[in-house]
Amino acid sequence: MHAPGAERIAFPAALHAALAAMLGERYSSAAAVCGHHGHDESHFPDALPDAVAFPESTEEVAAIVRACAAHGVPVIAFGIGSSLEGHVLAFRGGLSVDFTRMNHVLAVNPEDLDCIVQPGVTRKQLNAALHGSGLFFPIDPGADATLGGMSATRASGTNAVRYGTMRDVVLGLTVVLADGSVIRTGGRARKSSAGYDLTRLFVGSEGTLGIMTEITLRLAPVPEAVAAAVCTFPSVNDAVQTVIQTIQMGVPVARIELLDAMMVRAINAHSKTTLAEAPTLFFEFHGSPASVKEQAQTVQELAAGNDGQDFEWAEHPEDRSRLWAARHNAYFAALALRPGARAITTDVCVPISRLADCIAAAEQDMQKSGLVRTIVGHVGDGNFHVLLLVDPENPDEIERAEAASRCIVQHALDMGGTCTGEHGIGVGKQDFLVAEHGAAVDVMRAIKRALDPANLLNPGKVVPGL
Repeated sequence: MHAPGAERIAFPAALHAALAAMLGERYSSAAAVCGHHGHDESHFPDALPDAVAFPESTEEVAAIVRACAAHGVPVIAFGIGSSLEGHVLAFRGGLSVDFTRMNHVLAVNPEDLDCIVQPGVTRKQLNAALHGSGLFFPIDPGADATLGGMSATRASGTNAVRYGTMRDVVLGLTVVLADGSVIRTGGRARKSSAGYDLTRLFVGSEGTLGIMTEITLRLAPVPEAVAAAVCTFPSVNDAVQTVIQTIQMGVPVARIELLDAMMVRAINAHSKTTLAEAPTLFFEFHGSPASVKEQAQTVQELAAGNDGQDFEWAEHPEDRSRLWAARHNAYFAALALRPGARAITTDVCVPISRLADCIAAAEQDMQKSGLVRTIVGHVGDGNFHVLLLVDPENPDEIERAEAASRCIVQHALDMGGTCTGEHGIGVGKQDFLVAEHGAAVDVMRAIKRALDPANLLNPGKVVPGL
């Protein structure tokens, strides 16, 4: 599959030779290596790069990009390939730049609650490095994604309701631009009024404006007390009403996750849990022992008012870890409901007051598809995901799933929401970007052309027609 209107760009022998001389064994055009880098977790067909580079420094990335620019060859940044909208697929060929070797925590500043990392560091790796410091990195999308990939897609996840998204925690960046020049944006200060906010321009740009090689991140104190709970409900609507009331009352919960009955069934089978197979909310509370107790009591009362049942606690660290591990494996648990299937996913986010309406509409759209489907979401901030399982060789099933996805996104837009709360645009949601932002997409296109006039950085992604 090529991006619309795009053909693969020739990869000249001279560039192969130059990159091989520069990187030695850290450069490969082997079929197996390229195959790994032309695949992600989306339902789109694989699209392989012509070669893969494994740099170890900003200077090497800059030299690689300069070489590719001189030959007019695309460059695609690669983390671990966990994206869901085709972000890393090399539709026009080119070079995949894998950040596996740029995986160092460069500095931790406990007094200032920040750190500096290379893009190949994963969130779990960073939290392991922070062990004993009294700090942790709170953004948790589920997958052990790289921080470069998380920054590029403006990821969020289960803790976003309390700690925000990557937009909120990235303080500064080192970025290699399309011509191989290097700039630094932002810094370690907690606020600045100095010029355009270039940091936030690059965060969420999905590798189409520049390649991040160092990231300065805000950290959070490890909470004094943590408690988690699970509660089941007669219907998804009852669960969602509890979420809405919790947020509107200002209860500072750290996480609120919704799972429909099918997703709970999948998790039980995959993770060997014994949760009641009914619409379920997972909660987590952070703070002092007294505040955690107060938060939990308030939420338990709200849940009871919406016919919530079996409010169960997981206060021991190992019990909480088991609970959240099961939640984080939900994507793969859902895939196991139909072996051999691939998931067509969409995620939308709406104002919290419209969450119940949007989920109800999504349930109807998925039911019409006739496919195996699930709902799971970080509903504390109005974000939820749907997964529809399709036979990748069956065009009719793919069309039904995509039709349901289009309807769900349109409902979210009609309710004042967004076409993607955290997955990003990639190649899969470009039409929805236009539906959401209209003429503002022309401004995005102008920015892309200004920073990457030859359209070599992850071409075919985000902005339609490029």
